[in-house]
Amino acid sequence: MRDLVVATKNAKKLRELRRYLKGVKANVVSLSELDRAIRIVENGSTFKANAIKKAMAVSKALGGLAIADDSGLEVAALKGGPGVKSARYAGPKKRDFDNNLKVLKLLKDIPDAKRCARFVCAVAIVDNRRVVKVIEGYCPGRIAHEMCGHHGFGYDSLFLIPKYKKTFGQLGLKVKDRMSHRSKALKKVREFLRRYLK
Repeated sequence: MRDLVVATKNAKKLRELRRYLKGVKANVVSLSELDRAIRIVENGSTFKANAIKKAMAVSKALGGLAIADDSGLEVAALKGGPGVKSARYAGPKKRDFDNNLKVLKLLKDIPDAKRCARFVCAVAIVDNRRVVKVIEGYCPGRIAHEMCGHHGFGYDSLFLIPKYKKTFGQLGLKVKDRMSHRSKALKKVREFLRRYLK
């Protein structure tokens, strides 16, 4: 069975990926489980570019199969921002709370109809330094006028799902798992890898 190295040291992200990749004939391991320092520079202008950079850096260093994702929030009224800077929108050492506050402040006078947003996830699969597949997933929604709910992380407490009139922070993991950008992308990744690793 081949190793599939996930280009992350984030334990939460690894757990989520392992859950979605169940049934794939590979030994899913993260960078934190390997005794190897790999320098990854995320300076791409798109989620897709960053996902490829991360997976390629791991595949080059280890010479095998690697997977990486990059994801974040795009707000139409902010010209697609925070975009690839989603995790550090309020500054490199800021927390999710600060990022959310910045978005709220920038959208203070924006009416509901113009608060359209979407979550984006790009997943790159690289095998022996060759990009074999990039898969993207999207989740449309709106930005609420205040943070609501305590589930999830990142912008979940701001991201309103119109169908439910609640944020991901209020709806919780079950609903988010069913409709999130990452779940949509990773379900397609699982099907691709099942075929690819046969």
